[in-house]
Amino acid sequence: MEQELQQAIGVRIRTLRLEKSLTLDDLANASGVSRAMISRIERAEASPTASLLARVCAALGLSLSEFFADEAQAASPLSRRQDQQVWRDPETGYMRRAVSPSGTASDIDIVDVEFPAGARVAFPPHAASRGMTQHVWLFDGELEMTVGETVHRLKPGDCLFMPVGDGHVFHNPGHAPARYCVVLDHGTR
Repeated sequence: MEQELQQAIGVRIRTLRLEKSLTLDDLANASGVSRAMISRIERAEASPTASLLARVCAALGLSLSEFFADEAQAASPLSRRQDQQVWRDPETGYMRRAVSPSGTASDIDIVDVEFPAGARVAFPPHAASRGMTQHVWLFDGELEMTVGETVHRLKPGDCLFMPVGDGHVFHNPGHAPARYCVVLDHGTR
């Protein structure tokens, strides 16, 4: 299953890159990810981390939710749990479930995240994500969010709003997994 998802990720990146008439060098320059790494991912020889995949997606003009959306599936206003795409970051074990129905005209993506104890994921600033915003709503556990120079410590029920393109760090300083929802607004596409 994991190898199949790794292959699907590689095929999807290559397909999107070619649809946009981008060379490996073009995508590498736009994303800040090395040409060699993108090539290895496209050939399913490497599994991208959450941070790396987010940079590639931003350079392709997509959110992670859009990237994982099943384009073959007919658009529906209902997204059943058993049909929602789940992806696990191979580096941290961070697990994201794309909750939003795919193929709708909405500029909003909703993502359910389970974040292991001690995990840290950094999303560096990226120009392609400017104009996008997100709410991070913590359900269980602890979450430390660094936005610019400011560190926010979230407890269950807390919600933090932030721009996406400026970069940020998710960190779970606790001893139990954190579970939270990300509500991502693409703004005007």
